[in-house]
Amino acid sequence: MQQQRHSMHGQWSSRFTFIIAATGAAVGLGNIWKFPYIMGQNGGGAFVLVYLLCILLIGIPVLMAEVMMGKRGRQSPGLTARTLVLEANAHRYWQVTGWVGLLAGFLILSFYSVIAGWAFAYVPKALQNSFAGKSAAELGQMFGEFSADSSSLLLWTTVVIGLTCAVVARGLKQGLERSLKFMMPALYILLILMAIYAGITGEFLKALNYMFYPDFSKLTVHGVLIALGHAFFTLSLASGVMMIYGAYLPNNVSIIKTSIWIALADTSVALIAGMVIYPIVFGQGLDAGQGPGLIFVTLPIAFGSMPGGVLIGTFFFLMLVFAAFTSTIAMIESVVAWLIESRGYSRLKSVILAGIVVWLMSLLTVFSFSKASWTQWHFNFLGKEVHNLFEILDHLAADIMLPLGGLAIALFAGWVMKRSATEQELNTSPLAYTIWRFCIRWFTPVAIGLVFLNLVGVL
Repeated sequence: MQQQRHSMHGQWSSRFTFIIAATGAAVGLGNIWKFPYIMGQNGGGAFVLVYLLCILLIGIPVLMAEVMMGKRGRQSPGLTARTLVLEANAHRYWQVTGWVGLLAGFLILSFYSVIAGWAFAYVPKALQNSFAGKSAAELGQMFGEFSADSSSLLLWTTVVIGLTCAVVARGLKQGLERSLKFMMPALYILLILMAIYAGITGEFLKALNYMFYPDFSKLTVHGVLIALGHAFFTLSLASGVMMIYGAYLPNNVSIIKTSIWIALADTSVALIAGMVIYPIVFGQGLDAGQGPGLIFVTLPIAFGSMPGGVLIGTFFFLMLVFAAFTSTIAMIESVVAWLIESRGYSRLKSVILAGIVVWLMSLLTVFSFSKASWTQWHFNFLGKEVHNLFEILDHLAADIMLPLGGLAIALFAGWVMKRSATEQELNTSPLAYTIWRFCIRWFTPVAIGLVFLNLVGVL
């Protein structure tokens, strides 16, 4: 029997708190900002079907594995991987399982904080009724001018990173837990209300058909890879988040049940967000594959014309900021925990150091949206046409590193960790364990491997 380890940072106060925290980490800009526009770029319903299959057959088993590894190691991802490698008497190279996730999460945080700044900047715009009476073209121009203004982006990015650091500096109980209790329920309620409004006033049936009728002629191998990558991105898998949150998990909490609840809550937000945005998109004759600015053009149309639009719009973008914060807090926590554990720094010093590095890296994304010629390119990067540093970081971290990190987690949990260890941590029925073990050992590695082999032209 393994001697029980304990995290030096404490643990969640309850199972419900963990579910809220982990769901908050998963639910964020990936669901509301990114999912609708990449769906529009990759075939609509066919992409949604592949994405849901990736969540069910790959995302949930990997989520269980990552939480399990964190709970057993009780440390930051890199050190957890080292501890579990020693426990399994495996080759030290397997430690890459934790370090790749930590790096991917940090890269994502560098551009995620900039996008969160977009949402933050739109709170005062909504409050000032800046969307009223404006057409889709005018709102598109407003967003284009804002995103090209490097000084404004830098200001709002700095605000996001500063507030994130302020929360994390307060620790697990006073910082993370307190900040998460009311954000996600409020966002859920508002999204449902917005979906009802969009369904009544927009092209609901056309949006429903677009999202849930699969036309596989519009889906490419690259689209499958994007769906796989987004399944990891939206569940915050292989980014260090679920491993560090698992490290704070109380002993008597079911990993299987909580992982399923997290996946269901996260996926439902992504689908509801689609049903908010696409009825408006089709009702206003907009392009479904418009790109990263989609949510900042379509929703303001509704806010500018609906009764009480100033209040609803302000509240929506504020909740979008809260959703973003639950993810930025989670992503920086892994690095902060590592600095505390490995360097012996105080939490405050660790937060300041991590925040400075994230801020410096965010400059790559901030200047990607400027009109300067040196920031605009056009070339093929690992199977995708990219045009700036933001697109490179997004593709590298979300579409490449996260699935590869998930592959490493699956192989490690399924083949390297001892069966007795995984059975002890999952503590579930023989049938449920057998299904998980088959997925994590065989289905997940094979599925990820086939997608990548096809991408590089081997298949």
